[in-house]
Amino acid sequence: MADQRTLMAVCGNMEQIAGVRRIEFQDGRASGLRCALVENGPVEMSLMIDKCLDPAWIRYKGINLSLLTKPGLQGRNPYDTAGDEAVRSIMGGAMFTCGLGNVHGNRVVDGVEYPTHGRMRTTPAEKVSMDAFWENGTYKIRVSGEMREARIFGENLVLRRTVETVYGKREIVFTDEIENQGFEEQPLCFLYHCNAGYPFLVPGLRIVMPSIMTGPRDAAAEAGKSHWNVMDEPEPGAPEQVFQHELAADQNGNTFAAFVNEELQIGLCIRFEKSAIPYLTQWKSTAAGDFAMALEPTNCGFDGRAGKTQILKPFEKHENRIRFQILDGKDEIKRLEDECREVLKCTM
Repeated sequence: MADQRTLMAVCGNMEQIAGVRRIEFQDGRASGLRCALVENGPVEMSLMIDKCLDPAWIRYKGINLSLLTKPGLQGRNPYDTAGDEAVRSIMGGAMFTCGLGNVHGNRVVDGVEYPTHGRMRTTPAEKVSMDAFWENGTYKIRVSGEMREARIFGENLVLRRTVETVYGKREIVFTDEIENQGFEEQPLCFLYHCNAGYPFLVPGLRIVMPSIMTGPRDAAAEAGKSHWNVMDEPEPGAPEQVFQHELAADQNGNTFAAFVNEELQIGLCIRFEKSAIPYLTQWKSTAAGDFAMALEPTNCGFDGRAGKTQILKPFEKHENRIRFQILDGKDEIKRLEDECREVLKCTM
């Protein structure tokens, strides 16, 4: 029942089933946090206006797919970028945007201190626009805004983000345009921290992606390298494991990584273009109480800014497109696995 005339004959106001509305939380550390709450029928997400328009959660048919860490929902805090204290502001979410100056943990590079996962994840949006409208027979929902990372006598990087979905579809598209509006070259680091959480994330959840190289970050990751693609049982005090992958791409240069829950028969696939986003980092935490898994499309390695980085020339732009696709049922999961095998053949 997607045709406008047919649908509106039984639904005079589309907000009954889909749309976008601004909300503001009032309690605890979340007090003052503004979100654009998007509903497209089967999918609900909350885009945090005060935090880079990142989605605090994604729910499918009422099932939570994403991570909420122990600190919980939070608005702006004085410790957001305060050295080691910045980890207290990491709430997880369905995705948080790391960058643009750095993506690694708190460290000093060339005499400058950079906060955990960068400043963009806690940067509020400006020029926010929200709309829901009929176009060519489909009901579209669109949210956009602009975030800036800048300092006097330093960088002036602007991220313009548009988030789109369609009523009845199981897809969300994030389109980011990053521009260097300064007069000097700037290192560009970005990482999209896409986080799965319970009840979607359970022991036995699998990762499906066309990985052609897997590099462990340290000894803890090396110990788990043989089963990087399966979630383990929670264990108190278990060390986190971090891997970096290079993925094969199809003939059009596109690639993907997906979480698959066999019990629920649901998958969450993250698609992107390899030429724009060449790597994927995987975070796996089996620690009891910090049970989490993340797939993280990125343009840099473990060292981030301290290693080899992409450079944006003055007024140069870089565009990323991240597409979240929810899979439902054995047939769709099988098609994804078949696609994975076909993409891997492209490297042979």
